[in-house]
Amino acid sequence: MKIYVGVTDKGWYEQLMAQNPDEVNFWKPGSTNFRVLEPNDLFLFKLHHPYNCIVGGGFFVRFSLLPPFLAWKAFGLNNGTRTYDELLARINKYRTQNRITDTNNSIGCIVLTEPFFLSENQWIAAPPDWKPSIVQGKTYDMSTEIGADLYRQVMESTQRVASIGTLEVGPRYAVSTTLHRLGQGAFRVVVTEAYQRRCSITGEKTLPVLEAAHIKPYSEDGPHDIKNGLLLRSDFHTLFDDGYITVNKDFVIEISRKLNQDYGNGKDYYQYHGSRLQHLPTRANELPLSEYIEWHNDHCYRG
Repeated sequence: MKIYVGVTDKGWYEQLMAQNPDEVNFWKPGSTNFRVLEPNDLFLFKLHHPYNCIVGGGFFVRFSLLPPFLAWKAFGLNNGTRTYDELLARINKYRTQNRITDTNNSIGCIVLTEPFFLSENQWIAAPPDWKPSIVQGKTYDMSTEIGADLYRQVMESTQRVASIGTLEVGPRYAVSTTLHRLGQGAFRVVVTEAYQRRCSITGEKTLPVLEAAHIKPYSEDGPHDIKNGLLLRSDFHTLFDDGYITVNKDFVIEISRKLNQDYGNGKDYYQYHGSRLQHLPTRANELPLSEYIEWHNDHCYRG
């Protein structure tokens, strides 16, 4: 297993430590890809000079390039800023050119779940091979002496990290993506990417109106699991949650006759009745799970 040590600032760390979130977005101001970790690998937070200490970490879910408005919509305060305007200002602080706005460009989003934050008396000194010229981060392999020692120090600093690799999987764990629980923001990102940023029913690709829908609602013990998700245009999402639309096990769309009975219209939606979903994940282990679809058919759909 690999460990990545990413560099961040003290303000980001202090705000998130005070919040104690269930997920964080370790954002990068540029659009350079991040390919060094696999899901469930450990990502650690190291402060800039003059602190030069590791102050926490989390478990890697995925990397995604997102416009800042979507990063804020998905993670909000878990971006480590108090407002969206502050997020934009912080991003532009680190961009020497091509200042970012609401819609232009994208930022790199390293999505982490189950983050932990160390109090100052638990901080860990930077690894002995850390060079001052490192501005983004460095990868360590646990098979090496330095990597193994770093992991040992992290385990000694917080018992929460000791669960890595031994975490028991329960029904609310997103086992298709990682052994660690996904939060709402991570769920939104993984579903958006799995469906190629297109509404599964209509093919719509305008990001602001696309939403990650739970097939079995979270309020009914449905997990933040990619197999429990569909990417839907916002109006279809509302109708899906209200039971006027469902999908069967063959991914065929069904529109309830009660939509017309209750609202006296619905012709824009009935055109999709009997059609198969236009967009589905390309990976078999990301497709909607039949048990969640059956639950929606039996407990939500109005028929």
